[in-house]
Amino acid sequence: MNNALLIILITFWRAIILLPRSLQLILSSFVGFLLYLIPLKRNKFSKINIDLCFPNMSTNELQEIYKRNVILSGKIFFDTGIAWFWSNKRINKNISYKINGLNKLIKIQQSGQGVLLFFKHSLHLELDTRVLGMHAEIYGVEREHNSKYFQSIQRKGRLKGMCDVVDRNNTIRFIKWLKEGKTVLYAPDQDYGMKKSNEIKFFNQPAATVSAPSKIVKKTSCKTFFLNSYLNKNQLIINIEELTLNHLDEFNFSENLNMYIEEKIKENPSEYLWQHRRFKSTLGKQNLYK
Repeated sequence: MNNALLIILITFWRAIILLPRSLQLILSSFVGFLLYLIPLKRNKFSKINIDLCFPNMSTNELQEIYKRNVILSGKIFFDTGIAWFWSNKRINKNISYKINGLNKLIKIQQSGQGVLLFFKHSLHLELDTRVLGMHAEIYGVEREHNSKYFQSIQRKGRLKGMCDVVDRNNTIRFIKWLKEGKTVLYAPDQDYGMKKSNEIKFFNQPAATVSAPSKIVKKTSCKTFFLNSYLNKNQLIINIEELTLNHLDEFNFSENLNMYIEEKIKENPSEYLWQHRRFKSTLGKQNLYK
């Protein structure tokens, strides 16, 4: 996509985000239904992943999770726009949210100890990060976008809530942050290939699970926390909980972290970002996601 078209689309995006939140919610449902009716590849991947991860559910239950998941994904456009373009004042006025466990995180930050703050890929992860960043100093690890222009928009937007962000391949940078006592957000629940991963069960399926977190924790002696988010009606709930994984070896660390993420996903399965090919390295791109 060329920059001229991107500029037009992002200008339109910024304009839509100016609409009242109540109207955004109506439009997001409409967009979600359209996405559900269109045979998109991402929808196909979601259906495959949901069916694979919940083998004991009935066909109707699986279809309900899938349908709600696709419809809720219509909010990504709006929630991300709010996270990247709105002011703190407007977010506080229009977005209902609650953060549990914030005081404990801030206390650790004030002690000068680094925190590796894990989180799962929720549909509203950009809004989660922005809201938390309004109340605590956090740093982020990201995958840089292929488009330099969009990357500049993405980075500027994320820096509204975070002190700084770095590409996930630049491990030296965020290890330095942790050693300096900073809090770094890190999502380990995607397939980044087997080269830097171990094969660990995820929803009882073999999954490429990045091995870096355990090594980073051992190298920096940082604390480990988890950010779990979900929607309670129209209120965003963010729970921050401490994890005690530091004493485990690399395999058990990843195994326990995967199990923990599983349990959080199961609580609100429709809000998870199922669109990624989570099992492509172990079950095959062509065999599973053809």
